[in-house]
Amino acid sequence: MPDIAIAEDDIDKLRGIDYIGVTINFLVHDGKGSILLQKRSKNCRDEQGRWDIGGGAVEFGETLDEAVIREVREEYCTEPIELELNKVFTALREHEGTKTHWVGINYTVLVDPDTVSIGEPHKVDELGWFGAKTLPEPMHSMFHIAHEIALNQNILR
Repeated sequence: MPDIAIAEDDIDKLRGIDYIGVTINFLVHDGKGSILLQKRSKNCRDEQGRWDIGGGAVEFGETLDEAVIREVREEYCTEPIELELNKVFTALREHEGTKTHWVGINYTVLVDPDTVSIGEPHKVDELGWFGAKTLPEPMHSMFHIAHEIALNQNILR
């Protein structure tokens, strides 16, 4: 993978507000019916304290697959075994009175659960593996998209 410049915090805060943000989201699973969720810390831009799938910005010069691989490494300190592009969606939301606009690109990613750890402790308070009947609350407002994919593909059981 080529050297990619990672977004600076000040520029990153403008994504989705001053211009349309492009983000990859990844539903990490173990291949045995559980998905990996992260509890967003107080340092996240929004929806602090809510459980969510992984995600991040696509950087200039980076392919979508490269972005997913980089973000999985950064957030979970592990290597993807398989990844699959699933859905592209528009997320029009409002946060504290400010409208946001994102194009989300959702992937599913198989990993070895024994190799996962928190790679960004400033953004993630907790990680957990969950089955269909044990999902935590509260969930991120956009989790329903990943949840539908997980159920339709029998990833979440």
